[in-house]
Amino acid sequence: MEAPVTVTEGDSPLILATPHAGTFIPTEIQTRLNETGRVLADTDWHVDRLYEGLAPDATFIKANFHRYVIDANRSPDDELLYPGQNTTSLVPLTDFDGDPIWNDDAQPNTAEIEERRKKFHAPYHAEIERAIARTKETHGVVVLYDCHSIRSHIPYLFEGELPALNIGTNSGASCHPRIGQLAYEVAASSPYSTVLNGRFKGGWTTRHYGDPANNVHAIQIEIAQRTYMTEAPPWNFDAAKAKTLRPRLKRIFEVIKDEALELAMEQKQ
Repeated sequence: MEAPVTVTEGDSPLILATPHAGTFIPTEIQTRLNETGRVLADTDWHVDRLYEGLAPDATFIKANFHRYVIDANRSPDDELLYPGQNTTSLVPLTDFDGDPIWNDDAQPNTAEIEERRKKFHAPYHAEIERAIARTKETHGVVVLYDCHSIRSHIPYLFEGELPALNIGTNSGASCHPRIGQLAYEVAASSPYSTVLNGRFKGGWTTRHYGDPANNVHAIQIEIAQRTYMTEAPPWNFDAAKAKTLRPRLKRIFEVIKDEALELAMEQKQ
């Protein structure tokens, strides 16, 4: 079985986490997916490739398993992220279009979900916790950047076309306001439509680990997939589009890392 998590350690305050780019599904789970589920339409396709090399000194943590196995960006007790809005659960029963993804009578039960949590979800978050502790000890400050992407048009989740760059800081609670604002300003100065704390304010990872009072800043960016790939099977990476987007993402890394270090210095004074 493929390892649930891949970690590349870096020596900067920046940690990149990718909970939804993995496509591994154990055979015994994959056979229970229906035709809709097997398309894997809700994958954050190529996000790891999009960010590759942009912050070579960062720690990179990737969940290799698919979100249909279990969603690494959901609370282990399946607490709702967006009450009153359509969303998917810890182990999704539908795709982002609201269509069932499991064969009849093949939905995972409570015991199966708990087994998946221990085997996949828990190891991923153990690595994030370990990276935060190590980085905090070394630098005194952490910037946890949660990497996501999604199709531009999903009526079940949101109206119209999603902005290209969707920055989430849990409405300012998961990082110092200056970090969220700087990320927004860099993104908004580009040709890409940008929003701060719009439809996607940050998932469980951002909300759970963000602790700006203790110099742990967490921020999520949900990228509309039209900016770097084709949004239909076979979900091809578009190198020309990515070449335009990548410098903007790199610049975001630079400014939020520098700002976090500056905030930590101010706190010491």
